[in-house]
Amino acid sequence: MDRKKAELSGLVDSIVAFDVSSVRQVAVELTEQGVPAETIIEKMSEGMNIVGKKYEEGEFFVPELIMAGETMKEALEALRPYMRGEATEKSGRVVLATVAGDIHDIGKNIVATLLATEGFKVIDLGVDVPAEKIVEAVRVSGAQVLGLSALLTTNLEQIPVVVDILRREGLSGKVKVIVGGATVTEEFARKAGVDAYAKDALTGVRICRSWMKPG
Repeated sequence: MDRKKAELSGLVDSIVAFDVSSVRQVAVELTEQGVPAETIIEKMSEGMNIVGKKYEEGEFFVPELIMAGETMKEALEALRPYMRGEATEKSGRVVLATVAGDIHDIGKNIVATLLATEGFKVIDLGVDVPAEKIVEAVRVSGAQVLGLSALLTTNLEQIPVVVDILRREGLSGKVKVIVGGATVTEEFARKAGVDAYAKDALTGVRICRSWMKPG
């Protein structure tokens, strides 16, 4: 067990060091030893949080964010065969987008991968997506969940814009809105009128999963 704990802790360091091969190998080995995939993802998320803090403090820059995101993405792909997320009647449709003016997509991409392994149909609109296009995608797809991401504080204002258009179009009661991103806070989410705030990808997936449960 001590060895497993050491390997789990090592995953954090490997994410921060962008060591793709090590992360992939250790993640698969731990899974084959019986460690739940979610536990492994939580550890990798800790590494991503450290990367995010280093970015905020000016120690890391956009290239480092991208490398960390790619490292995590590679590890998630390696874990996919061990994460039996089968589509069921309870699996929903989710529209994901990074709001207009923002081109950051690391967190959104991780959420998309995790939701897909849970059996959700994911409609990923990409980055820098205008509010009107987001709302149209919700209408056309009949999505039950809309996930919005924003990293830059200057673009947070796009989130209440989307919420307002959903309300005007009569869609606010048909889709639940969840938001996340480095600069998003629970207080902001509450004022913006969304249904939930996720501090990390795993939290977001758990919330989406709970919304799909009967009752």
